[in-house]
Amino acid sequence: MHQFRFGVTASHARTGEAWKALAQRAEQLGYSSLLVPDHLTAQLSPVAAIATAAAVTTRLRVGGFVFANDFRHPLILAREAATLDLLSDGRLELGIGAGWRTGDYRQLGMPYDPAGRRIDRLIEATGIIKRLLSGETVNQDGPHFHLGDARVLPRPVQRPTPPIIMGGGGPRMLRLAAREADIVGFIPQFNPRGRPTLTDVTEDALDRKVALVREAAGDRFERLELNLFIADAGMAGWDASVPGSMLTAVKWAATGTVGSPYVLYGTLGRLREALERRRDRTGISYYAIRQGSMEAMAPLVEALAGR
Repeated sequence: MHQFRFGVTASHARTGEAWKALAQRAEQLGYSSLLVPDHLTAQLSPVAAIATAAAVTTRLRVGGFVFANDFRHPLILAREAATLDLLSDGRLELGIGAGWRTGDYRQLGMPYDPAGRRIDRLIEATGIIKRLLSGETVNQDGPHFHLGDARVLPRPVQRPTPPIIMGGGGPRMLRLAAREADIVGFIPQFNPRGRPTLTDVTEDALDRKVALVREAAGDRFERLELNLFIADAGMAGWDASVPGSMLTAVKWAATGTVGSPYVLYGTLGRLREALERRRDRTGISYYAIRQGSMEAMAPLVEALAGR
């Protein structure tokens, strides 16, 4: 059974000093990682943000959550990953995914292909990235990517590759993650328009996804670290966050998803019990908490991280 750990998903800062302070504060509070999404919104560019966070911390792991395969050629992404891992002294977690946000595709002028086609491209890219990071010279003439004598130097510090995060809400992505990833992330499933499916945000649905991953992973399941993305969180009874906690409760109660595993809201004692029970039942031990909830959830991190 894996020990609990918590990451911060962050993408915004008004200044460079504010971003550096955020990374240092996350490390000070006991968060294990700072993870940056990859979208064409008003967010920091992930590679530069990851490198900066690594430069001002010593223990904090850093990574993309997750890099969108359709925007990033696997050779270029593997090179960026190897350099980030080297410069961070082996603290990179490499998240890769098929891409899902329709607005990103619209801005790039790219077609938003059906999920099956996007996953096909990701499957091929994942194999290329892992081979490159492992030190292979890759020649590839596949249906989606063509490489000739491609290499990545210098090599990453973590061998054979930095830990790879993959996940999703649908069966095919979860089976792929079970076979190829080191960290499997669970999120709600998205509909063909790139929006989350509200019927997929229950504990029962999460249990079914974990069972699917367990079956697909086979003997490697016990080595996998299971991650859960938290859409919103608030701590009841924590003085400094009372307004935010009340807002969290009201907002999610209105949607009928207050009991969703993707929302953390409650007292410290109840949240601790809920996460311990879920780990006993499913093995989920790694939680990704959004930056706006980082301070509010610090007591939970202190109570559970490393246990």
